[in-house]
Amino acid sequence: MAQQAIKAAGIAELLHNPDRETDLLVDIATRVIDHARAGGADQAEVSVTSSLAREAGVRLGEIETLEEARDRGVRVTVYCNQCVGSASTGDLRADAIDETVERALAIARHTQPDRAAGLADAGLMATSFPDLDLWHPADLALDVLAERAREIEQAGRSADERIANSEGASVTTEAGLAVYANSHGFVGTSRGTRYSQSCVLIARDEAGMQRDYDYDTARTFDALASPASTGRGAADRTVRRLGARRVPTGKVPVLFAPEVARGLIGHLIGAVSGGNLYRRSSFLLDAAGKKVMPAWASLVERPHLPRGAKSSGFDGDGVATRESSLVSDGVLDRYVLSSYSARRLGLESTANAGGVRNLELLGADRSPEELMREMDRGLMVTELMGQGVNLVTGDYSRGAAGFWIENGAIAWPVEEITIAGHLRDMLANLRAAGTDVDTRHNIRTGSLLVDEMTVAGVSE
Repeated sequence: MAQQAIKAAGIAELLHNPDRETDLLVDIATRVIDHARAGGADQAEVSVTSSLAREAGVRLGEIETLEEARDRGVRVTVYCNQCVGSASTGDLRADAIDETVERALAIARHTQPDRAAGLADAGLMATSFPDLDLWHPADLALDVLAERAREIEQAGRSADERIANSEGASVTTEAGLAVYANSHGFVGTSRGTRYSQSCVLIARDEAGMQRDYDYDTARTFDALASPASTGRGAADRTVRRLGARRVPTGKVPVLFAPEVARGLIGHLIGAVSGGNLYRRSSFLLDAAGKKVMPAWASLVERPHLPRGAKSSGFDGDGVATRESSLVSDGVLDRYVLSSYSARRLGLESTANAGGVRNLELLGADRSPEELMREMDRGLMVTELMGQGVNLVTGDYSRGAAGFWIENGAIAWPVEEITIAGHLRDMLANLRAAGTDVDTRHNIRTGSLLVDEMTVAGVSE
């Protein structure tokens, strides 16, 4: 009973008194930095987190999953004469934290110096912390989540008589607090909530079975789509795949739906990220200032977007984030760099320790229907399988499913095919982008139309 009371109190602190919980995390971070400096570290940094996650899942109306996870953690990194040591713990007792710092110091004493190691420059640290509207806690009991999951699944199962089975529906809530501090005297705090729901269904007809899903995610619980909308969405997406077949092998235009188009932009980000650049393992080496996309396309990072998927006033190194262009009118303006990768390349941090934050594609000017009419005949991809992407060479080959487009409209569903090309050509030959932007993710893009790719299906 005592342990249950402690756990309940911890949950109450996180959801209902986040300021007090944050103060605790700041105290821990300060203790870690002081201990590391006293132990001989030239520099030190620490991340302290506290989170609560709940999930309820049902299948065929019966509860399959009820989970609650309450986590706290500390990760410390020390720098001694440019030798690095890191250690972490989930135990927030004072003696456990002290032991973790000592482990990090011991590791640093046994590693080789790294000329690029160390904190980001003190002058780059964030000094202002905008309210990004990320914290909307709702203390939702597991039975409430389970009932919502039942509603979602039931709406999907009853939407069409061809829905034959279900892989279940789930609803999750997450709330988290974090503190990042370093020996420059920087202390940055953040907090955020996220809610999500999903449903996976199976449909059957005389040709066989198909599976698909729908989902939603939001910073506030009230902003989630209705249970009926997600359930029916899953049913619609599943049923429309019935009767899928292969298509003839050939070269045709390919339209990437928003749910897979963000992956194409993600490959560009990976290719211009510091780690791949200083390892010389990117097909876009030395590409800054060169054209990598069509002139109509630009990519802008908006880290201060209210309720954004990855909004933050500072990056993982404490560097102040700011709105900035990655690609302007098709030309790569900069790379994606942390302080470490920037030093390895002889450049300056772009405030991207931890990746890009809310990257938006600009230049979209056509609806999905207009894009299909423009391509006339080709393939619309809604699902990708496999890992056939090589960022070193740019070669791209993946399994795909979606819909065949004939005379500018959807003709039939497609499965068991492969699409192939080269990322440099695919990005450079983007014909247009759709206005159907998926705002649920860190990379915000609509459909993307690639001029031509090889589609491997059946030989005519």
